[in-house]
Amino acid sequence: MLETPAISSVPLGKEFRVLRVAVVGSGPSGVYTAQSLVQQDPEVLVDVLDRLPCPYGLVRYGVAPDHEKIKSLQNTLRTVLEHERVRFLGGIRVGTGGVPAARLRELYHAVVYCVGAATDRHLGIPGEELPGSWSATEFVSWYSAHPDTVTDGFLHDARSAVVVGVGNVAVDVTRILARRAAELSPTDIPQAALTALAASEVGEIHMVGRRGPSQARFTTKELRELAGLPDTEVVVDEAELALDPAYGDPSALPAAQRRNVEVLRVWAATAPARGVRRRIRLRFFLRPVELLADQGRLGAVRFERTAPDGHGGVTGTGRYEDIRAQLVLRSVGYRGVPLEGLPFDPERGTVPHLAGRVLREGAVAPGEYVAGWIKRGPTGVIGTNRPCAKETATSLLEDGPALARRELPGEPLRLLREAGAEPVEWAGWLAIERAEAALGASLGRGAVKLPDWAALWTAAGPAGIGVQDTQQQHR
Repeated sequence: MLETPAISSVPLGKEFRVLRVAVVGSGPSGVYTAQSLVQQDPEVLVDVLDRLPCPYGLVRYGVAPDHEKIKSLQNTLRTVLEHERVRFLGGIRVGTGGVPAARLRELYHAVVYCVGAATDRHLGIPGEELPGSWSATEFVSWYSAHPDTVTDGFLHDARSAVVVGVGNVAVDVTRILARRAAELSPTDIPQAALTALAASEVGEIHMVGRRGPSQARFTTKELRELAGLPDTEVVVDEAELALDPAYGDPSALPAAQRRNVEVLRVWAATAPARGVRRRIRLRFFLRPVELLADQGRLGAVRFERTAPDGHGGVTGTGRYEDIRAQLVLRSVGYRGVPLEGLPFDPERGTVPHLAGRVLREGAVAPGEYVAGWIKRGPTGVIGTNRPCAKETATSLLEDGPALARRELPGEPLRLLREAGAEPVEWAGWLAIERAEAALGASLGRGAVKLPDWAALWTAAGPAGIGVQDTQQQHR
């Protein structure tokens, strides 16, 4: 049976040094961890580190630009990062090519890794490498102006698109493909993506799942948004839906799945529209088996018809269907990747832990913690990160008295700079915000995201690099 390290019952106070914690990752899990730490302990000091010069993680670089209500969560995260005992340090890579995990552990009493699930799953089928085949993650990064984006050729000569997957990310990319430029212009979508989407000739979008409608992972709210798109028709084949044993009577399904099936039943009974600009076709019980080439590029996707196996899964039927497409976006899940210096469970794609405490060969590693997807896997919604972060913060603070006995080599920020790091502090992020507002004004739009590393670093400038934020002088 695993045991946590022995912890002194004496509360953290004047007898011990102030507890300094590094949180790696400024997305929801990282910020909620920082929030829980400062709420539970009146003296702890938290540095939130991020590889990017911008905070908020997937709220900034994963939430679709037309989901402004969800994106407004940035205001909540902002409040935490502006707390007097929290400091944002962007532009700091931890691990390969950056600050080694062992060195970070020396600079702080404790380190919490909230690095998410950094890669997407592949289909593992022939032709997946063809031009025109992308992950949904790459497409989302493009229209979210993630600085790692390396291409803008998603829509090149595309007239028909296939989105493989029936989760919320699949719905997001389908919706963005169908949106009109006038609807996206008021958002912060980068100008290059807006221009490309405005010129898009994609008229058919197929969103395809290998199982039935009762097992789809999208939420009903996201699903319904597809029917609200102007000049766009959603097409559902009732015969295909009826292959699902729960379709005829969805009353026994959990509430979320039941609502999804009920929405799809209404759409299946709706008469086809005429003269629409785009059609979204929702398909079920089809699994991709090959991407077919046409003159060296993607030309079609071959699917095998599946059928329920009676145990919650599906089995192949040996019947095939080709759907012509010049663009394929796979949205079949995310996966964590190893971080240099930390243990990793390759089967789960997570760091082994006990209530957030990192485990090395089955034993608790003092001062090392995880929260978010790298802790529990890519599951849940943004709000799921709150209890996850709180559990980890509670474990850390229980260990705090013992951890704080260790004398640190000096002020962490100073030592990071001496080692060559150029942290973007909060003032630098505010400068980026001002630059994005100015860019938008020059285009007759609201704030527009800066599209690449060079633009972000230039905008951060001396206001954020090498200048101590006056809010943090107490440190």
